[in-house]
Amino acid sequence: MGFSEEEPRRLRGGQSRCPYCGLLQDRVATLEQDWVLLEPDMSPLAHTVPAEHRWIELSDGRVAVYGVCPPDPYQRCRVEHRLACSAQPLPDLWPWLTSLRGENARRAEREAGSEPPRFPEQWPDAG
Repeated sequence: MGFSEEEPRRLRGGQSRCPYCGLLQDRVATLEQDWVLLEPDMSPLAHTVPAEHRWIELSDGRVAVYGVCPPDPYQRCRVEHRLACSAQPLPDLWPWLTSLRGENARRAEREAGSEPPRFPEQWPDAG
């Protein structure tokens, strides 16, 4: 390995079509020597994206998950195409909320089969 006066090489990702919806997605290298498919031309404010889904662009063109909470209010990030793809089911971003929604659905079914709750016609005087 010798000394090189060339500027550092940038990793070239490119674009590919999503096999589900057919739209373009950016193929970007990560710090872990892997690739991630990101939504092109979209950089929302980082605080609007769940911490484990914020991809921050680094100076060499790679991206890294940015889990700092709360992020800088002006920090921009990228999101994976699979989160924006209309042809794929939305992943379970908040498991506790998904569980709560499932329990509420079961409770609504149980209550639909029983009599509706009765409310007094006149509220008692609470003084």
